[in-house]
Amino acid sequence: MKTLTLIAVSAAAIASAAQAAPSAKVAAKVAATNAWCRPTVAGAMAAGCYVTLTAKGEDRLVAVETPTADHGEIHTMSMDGGVMRMRKLADGVALPAGKTVALKPGADHIMLIAPKAQLKEGAKVPLTLKFKKGAPVTIEAVVQMPPMSGMAH
Repeated sequence: MKTLTLIAVSAAAIASAAQAAPSAKVAAKVAATNAWCRPTVAGAMAAGCYVTLTAKGEDRLVAVETPTADHGEIHTMSMDGGVMRMRKLADGVALPAGKTVALKPGADHIMLIAPKAQLKEGAKVPLTLKFKKGAPVTIEAVVQMPPMSGMAH
């Protein structure tokens, strides 16, 4: 009888440890800072958001979710013969270990497709960033005008 009790207690301990293990593995491996989104006009079809990411180990930003829009996408922007071209990055953005990666205007960034309401200056937009290896990170991006660097007037 003692043997059966010992087996039952051991099995319960193993099952409990197995259930706890996934949460131990999903510790945040990516730091997200300086998150912001551009204000939009009413009825805007998309909104741009930006954030600085630093991964502890090599990873990749693969998806963005938010309740404030139909869906989020990871985009890149480039100039081609004086024409701005924007495209979705199907594989997301690489995050080299220990390197800071800035998603910023004029480069890689987050697009919120079909915002459910106008993004007004001062509001906060919840974004859940999903990574290939690391645990998801939920942040609040402040809606604000972009910094006006290089303006000489």
